[in-house]
Amino acid sequence: MSRPITVTIAHTLGVEEARRRVREGFGELTASLSGGMLFKFSEEWAGDDRLRFEAKGLGQTIDGVIDIFPQHIRIEATLPNVLASIAEIITGKLEKEGTLLLEKK
Repeated sequence: MSRPITVTIAHTLGVEEARRRVREGFGELTASLSGGMLFKFSEEWAGDDRLRFEAKGLGQTIDGVIDIFPQHIRIEATLPNVLASIAEIITGKLEKEGTLLLEKK
């Protein structure tokens, strides 16, 4: 059975800077998340503050969105059956990599 996950990452960047970092860093984020697995990510902005994405690989599809807010971002994704068993690992990786992306620099 598929499993939805949600990760919320706080930031102090403001919405414009958070949006810029997500736009510019999405490729790096997905590369670190796939960890060498053969997933191909596609993305589409649905308005200024919502990024829809899809990852396909190993016969599986992950659908999700990233919503950008003034003080946090929210990542929601639906993991297919095969990946649902490692949802906690994926969630932890999203939290770590997303925090690195949004750190004050």
